[in-house]
Amino acid sequence: MSQELPLIRLRGVTKVYGEGVLAFQALKGVDLDIARGDFVAIMGPSGSGKSTAMNTLGCLDRPTTGEYLFQGVHVESLTRDQRALLRRRYFGFVFQGFNLLARTSAQENVELPLLYRGETAHARHTAAARALESVGLKGWEHHTPAELSGGQQQRVAIARAIVTEPAVLLADEPTGNLDTHRSLEIMELIWRLNHERGITVLMVTHEADMAAYARRIVRFVDGVVDSDAPNAHPAGLRIASVEPAPVATAEGS
Repeated sequence: MSQELPLIRLRGVTKVYGEGVLAFQALKGVDLDIARGDFVAIMGPSGSGKSTAMNTLGCLDRPTTGEYLFQGVHVESLTRDQRALLRRRYFGFVFQGFNLLARTSAQENVELPLLYRGETAHARHTAAARALESVGLKGWEHHTPAELSGGQQQRVAIARAIVTEPAVLLADEPTGNLDTHRSLEIMELIWRLNHERGITVLMVTHEADMAAYARRIVRFVDGVVDSDAPNAHPAGLRIASVEPAPVATAEGS
């Protein structure tokens, strides 16, 4: 029986910014396989190439040379519009800064990806309400970001990322603006999305405590993969049989 191909495969991927004497090679021949349902933490010092690798994986940028295959499709050969369509259909994004629209309710923020897809109002409302409930924010649909805590705002951002039911969730320092308690809450939520819903998670982080939730840790140094090893004791395993805590108040979220 043939072995299943990885969801994502990078082979000899390079990325060069600029030209001539000003050229900077951010990636220097990266080989990386991501299996369907994996949870990978991408780590490395500043300038190591981890953010460039994340942008490449998320189809926000294209390699200078090398191959990027997603479900067997050569992404590096796609046009800008084709990559945008691939992003909308298969990827969800969570950023350190939340990136919520300030004067827009949680419900409306979560509906945005569906609006871009041309979904009907009823379909948008139903899916957004379901996504918000899945991150513990039922009852907070009509609150604006200013009325939500930092932890709640990141939950809204996660709901927006998963409302399209993506195959891959890309999280770039998702706990960078949160205190330790809120960070752990967000990591438990991301872990559950991976463990219970099978969403493949790729997360850039510089925090070892957050990377500990991943199944696998990939470290970048100077534009190459320096190490790639399974996490023998994922922190998420301790919450596998624990029900998620309800989100009752802004102070408690």
